[in-house]
Amino acid sequence: MISSTEITGLLVDWGNGDQIALDKLLPLVERELHNLARRQLRKVHPGETLQTTALINETYLLLIKQNQVDWKNRAHFFGIAAQLMRRILLNHLRDGQREKRGGKGIIRVSLSETTVVTNAKAVELIALDDALERLALFDKRKSRVVELKFFGGLSVEEIAEVLRISTATVIRDWNMARAWLGREITNGSS
Repeated sequence: MISSTEITGLLVDWGNGDQIALDKLLPLVERELHNLARRQLRKVHPGETLQTTALINETYLLLIKQNQVDWKNRAHFFGIAAQLMRRILLNHLRDGQREKRGGKGIIRVSLSETTVVTNAKAVELIALDDALERLALFDKRKSRVVELKFFGGLSVEEIAEVLRISTATVIRDWNMARAWLGREITNGSS
């Protein structure tokens, strides 16, 4: 088993421009990226046309462009990976919604082992993402806590490490953000 310290060392080396460190890092984090992608897709619903492997590949392509990041540790890496996966998935869902509303000029490319996301589930996730963006306008940290926990599946301890706050603050931010988002989504759908 590879230690978190080894992964952090490779992340730091990669952040300093060592491409060999990236080549060593990716096989070590592949399983966790796969689990992260499956968690992301499970939130959508079984039946999404974006498959786990495609989501990981798109995320990988974005991650390797992150050569200016000052990687702190393993949790920081997976926090960024979760954020990138969320953006990819939500862009995919929004494209599907536009297509369902008769969007012109959209070419649908299935990346998948296929299924079909339920319209209601896609609408729920898009509404959550929109509300999360509104929350970020006045409280970026709470928005980030939700993103890391809900979309990234990080533990309270990992979130605290990524954001450099206490676990008590993570729990408090999570509870307050959930309440705010619940009201925002309910009010937005009335």
